[in-house]
Amino acid sequence: MRLSLRFVLPLLLVLAAIAYALAPLVDRLTLRWFVRDIEIRAALIANTIHEPLLEQLAAGKKAKTSEFFNRISQDERLYAIGYCATPQSPILASRTLPAEVSCGKLLRWKAPGEQLLSGAKGLLHVAVVPVNTDTAPQATADTTAAATTTLTPTAEAGQLVLVHDMSFITRRSEETKRYLFYVFMALAAAVSLITVVVAQLSWRGWMAGMQALLRGEGLVRRPEVSPGSNLPGFKPIARDLQRLIKELESENRARDESQLTWSPDTLRTILHGELRGEDVIVVSNREPYIHQRKGDKVEVQRPASGLVTALEPIMRACSGTWIAHGSGSADQEVVDKQDRIAVPPDNPAYQIRRVWLTPEEEAGYYYGFANEGLWPLCHIAHVRPIFRSGDWAQYVAVNRKFAQAVIKESKTRNPIVLVQDYHFALLPKMIRDELPEATIISFWHIPWPNPESFAICPWREEILAGMLGSSIMGFHTQFHCNNFVDTVDRFLEARVDRESFDVSFGSKMTAVRRYPISIEWPPEPALLQKSVPECRSDIRSRNDLPQEHKLGIGVDRLDYTKGILERFRSIERLLELNPAWIGRFTFVQIAAPTRSSIDEYQHHEAQVRALAARINARFDRRGPPPILLKVEQHATPQVYEYFRAADLCFVSSLHDGMNLVAKEFVAARDDERGVLILSEFTGAARELPESLVVNPYDSDQCAAALHLALSMPDLEQRDRMRLMRGLVAEFNVFRWAGRMLLDAATKRRRSRLVVKPERAIR
Repeated sequence: MRLSLRFVLPLLLVLAAIAYALAPLVDRLTLRWFVRDIEIRAALIANTIHEPLLEQLAAGKKAKTSEFFNRISQDERLYAIGYCATPQSPILASRTLPAEVSCGKLLRWKAPGEQLLSGAKGLLHVAVVPVNTDTAPQATADTTAAATTTLTPTAEAGQLVLVHDMSFITRRSEETKRYLFYVFMALAAAVSLITVVVAQLSWRGWMAGMQALLRGEGLVRRPEVSPGSNLPGFKPIARDLQRLIKELESENRARDESQLTWSPDTLRTILHGELRGEDVIVVSNREPYIHQRKGDKVEVQRPASGLVTALEPIMRACSGTWIAHGSGSADQEVVDKQDRIAVPPDNPAYQIRRVWLTPEEEAGYYYGFANEGLWPLCHIAHVRPIFRSGDWAQYVAVNRKFAQAVIKESKTRNPIVLVQDYHFALLPKMIRDELPEATIISFWHIPWPNPESFAICPWREEILAGMLGSSIMGFHTQFHCNNFVDTVDRFLEARVDRESFDVSFGSKMTAVRRYPISIEWPPEPALLQKSVPECRSDIRSRNDLPQEHKLGIGVDRLDYTKGILERFRSIERLLELNPAWIGRFTFVQIAAPTRSSIDEYQHHEAQVRALAARINARFDRRGPPPILLKVEQHATPQVYEYFRAADLCFVSSLHDGMNLVAKEFVAARDDERGVLILSEFTGAARELPESLVVNPYDSDQCAAALHLALSMPDLEQRDRMRLMRGLVAEFNVFRWAGRMLLDAATKRRRSRLVVKPERAIR
């Protein structure tokens, strides 16, 4: 009890001191609030007596004016009132007007902070209000900032002086301080009571512990009592449950910490902490670095691929091995005996393991089944898929070849394998058959169709079974996850849990999850090194455009799913509806050639070139052309230079998994300018609603969006871009990879903990 009092008494003194210290602040705040109310009240009184005062002044009845003022000043708070026709004239006033107030001294009472006067009864407030002959007095809009109430005169007749008694403020202030003191005392009493109770309980617990120690209890450690300890058969289960609780706590703690900042360091922490530092193996058709022979030199190229853009920063952060098809003309010249090469060339951080394909394999697996079959099947772009049994045979053979490469590169029996995209639908099951303990994360970068559309594939069951060899099957959007689960439920004898989105097939469990892919954040400093004004000037000079010319940009592979034809028709419609943009706006389309050996792509390229030429010829007014078509590869720094120079970016995909061009444009605009026009059929449209979302098939809507983007004020551009940049920064590519790796770590723990209790029960 004495200990409690030693704490409570100082607490009471401290709270009393705080209450005393707050008293002057309360006085100042109270005075400020009431002064503002008095100024508003002065304006109200001036408005009320304006007309009677002018009538008496016009009639020359000064005696009646003084009597009129005496009657008004009988108000409890209005101490006195007076009127000055000119600074030199005597003041007409009520009897109680202080001697310090005269017509010659009115300027003093108009000065800021000089309206208070000490009187016999206490503090007085003086307000000087101009009186007009044409209009009634009007208080200024900002009554809190003005020193006194002012009016807007048109023909000024004089000055009205209103003196208010402020002694009531002192009374109110005393009451407020008294109530404040009571509140602090009540608070101190409540805190003291709680403190005494807690202290008494703690003291009793400590004394009980000392007594137990004196009795010898606790000196000899007793066996732990756990659930089921009295039943020997349940001891293994109890231990597993305890271990499960500890590991789940560790998982939640690690997950919370890793989500604070998603960066390369975060991924390393996950790998070394959650996944015990194992190397990551990535499998994709496209390699992140291509070596091409250019005369006597070998050039290193980075392909324009959203997949490479997303995965390459992850591999630099985590190291490991990237297995890919070696397609460059000098790829075989630079690898070692194991077909490996360290990359990036300037600062090696991981290995590329290249797989070599024969022309027949590449034609059947890549150009045939993957891009003439699966690609149009999964994209709603109204191109008929083609399925050939020969292509399927090559697809199976190449998937098996990559599976053998994965097995050879695996350093342990349970590697972490990230299988990328539709080129390797069969690969997860092939790896699972050879490495049952592997953690296989497959990610499908393109859309997944509904069951009715997928049903036309002759090998639908084999593809689904191959994909379900994955531990985790990832898609960009929940809509694609729903379609995949519906397809599995339709065509396979599998158990589907639609609450958890887990699929059980062949005694293996596959989690179907949504992982929206993104880009590296922040972008590499070299990409933003050149300022936006320099980029704008250089790009316009390079393309023979005036410096104030409006510029749009589109960056795509020359693929029929990207909606380039629809984009050009929207530009044509813009110029039809708004001829003022002719000669003032040019759209630069960067179209990287792709799959040129496929007839559909050759036909599409011819259509794109013909449409661009026709539109340019139609709107040829001896000025810059409406469309600049550049069918060529552009390095990433060049693309970012166009992004930073453009006024808008138009992404018009007819069907897309995510489309990272939209996010790259946002990342490039550190000036917070530029407008993004985005197709509603992209995954990015669900994440970037601040863009102008359009239906690319509706040319009128797209034309309206182009006009809106070209005429959007800088302030609105900044607000939209700032929100989009914040989202891309938070949900970056490291978060995309980190979530998959964390889910993989969780599945590993659960797989170990589920098996052990079953063995114990047997």
